Amino acid sequence: MSKQLKADIALLLITVGWGASFLLIKSSLSELSTFNFLTIRFSVAFILALIFFFKQIIKVDKKTLKYGVIIGIVLYSTCALQTLGLNYTTASKSAFITGFNVILVPIFSSLLMKKMPDKKVLFSVFIAFIGLGLLTLNKNISGINIGDIYTFICAIACAIHILLVGKYTIECESIALAVVQMGVCAVLSLITTLAFENPTIPTSHSVWINILILSVVCTLGAYIVQSLAQRFTSPTHAALIFTAEPVFAAIFGYIILGEMLSSQGLIGAIFILIGMVITEIDFTNKNYRYDETLNYVINKKDNTVHNK
Repeated sequence: MSKQLKADIALLLITVGWGASFLLIKSSLSELSTFNFLTIRFSVAFILALIFFFKQIIKVDKKTLKYGVIIGIVLYSTCALQTLGLNYTTASKSAFITGFNVILVPIFSSLLMKKMPDKKVLFSVFIAFIGLGLLTLNKNISGINIGDIYTFICAIACAIHILLVGKYTIECESIALAVVQMGVCAVLSLITTLAFENPTIPTSHSVWINILILSVVCTLGAYIVQSLAQRFTSPTHAALIFTAEPVFAAIFGYIILGEMLSSQGLIGAIFILIGMVITEIDFTNKNYRYDETLNYVINKKDNTVHNK
């Protein structure tokens, strides 16, 4: 199994966790205001990270600290803009517009690298985006409103976050980079909740259980795994895999709440999964050629010879 495939599987597991997190977040927000909740979630994750990864954090250099702060600001912007947009638009439109980052990532990446993405990747992105629309949108879609604009800016921030993680994790210590961004997001969320909300400490045991699961699995674990995995896969692959988040959200919604997925939504989910699978299949494996005379398989990459 290649390192890229292992990385993609790790990112898929993150996406499963984020898909399940919708139910936990929805339950927690019934008792906590938005940025109050984000403050507690990221603070708990950051404190636990300091405990578990103390050796990496104590050795953090200026470059990792600088890049971690940059990524943390972008991550906070993503969370804040999506939440702000949800006050004015529907959850389905928010999911679709946020998922637009799957289109933006290869566009931004090609502009930065001055190189067109592989045709197979572009086709996968196209298929996944169609699937995202089928899964999240319905016939009762109204016109564009201010919430949609906020959410579109969120999609841009999300795409930038994926690109920056892919770029900086190669240049820095990956775990420390992830921990710094969580700390920055916690601080900015705290400033926001103190400025615009009346923050409280939750008293419900169920809310604390939700927060602990979200902090440990969907924040601490997820962002560290993302930082490590994106060392071995492309930002476009990561964005494509993350489009499966609403698929897993629908699955958990069905299992836990009994929410039924429409036939349109089921087709959309299948399209997203097809798009992801296509990127992992090598349709033109030309690394090997067969020499009938010598009855050997010759690896073109390093000219090593393997007896057939």
